[in-house]
Amino acid sequence: MDDVMVRDMTENDLAEVMGIERSSFVTPWTEKLFREEFSLPFCHDLVAEKDGTILGYISFAVVVDEIHLRNLAVREDQRRQGVASSLLSAMAARGRGQGALRATLEVRKSNRAAINLYTKRGFVIQGIRPFYYTDTREDALILWGDLADKGA
Repeated sequence: MDDVMVRDMTENDLAEVMGIERSSFVTPWTEKLFREEFSLPFCHDLVAEKDGTILGYISFAVVVDEIHLRNLAVREDQRRQGVASSLLSAMAARGRGQGALRATLEVRKSNRAAINLYTKRGFVIQGIRPFYYTDTREDALILWGDLADKGA
């Protein structure tokens, strides 16, 4: 996406990030959880910003040779414009730089938009975690992507 900068999230971003988080998820992360992520050396939190406005964010962990995508959201008025793809590309680049070879994530079985995004990026459904989401008892699909490919 043109003129969107992806950078490390800071505490100054949390007010905007929490607004996006609350409008995107049935059970949003807390601000405390985001703050805890900042102190964990294996966790990475990035934001996509344009003209001083946070458009979306991504949270992921790099453990040994794998990335675990933990959270990704884009402002409702910015969806389907490449923001999530920019964030996924930045995640893959950061992970590759730390030796990651693959990436994994869980996604609600009903979240067709996210599933379409991830499969377009080269992720493949590899399994199901039954009743993974405690708020709705919905199953999660487990997806994996190979970072050696240009996808993920």
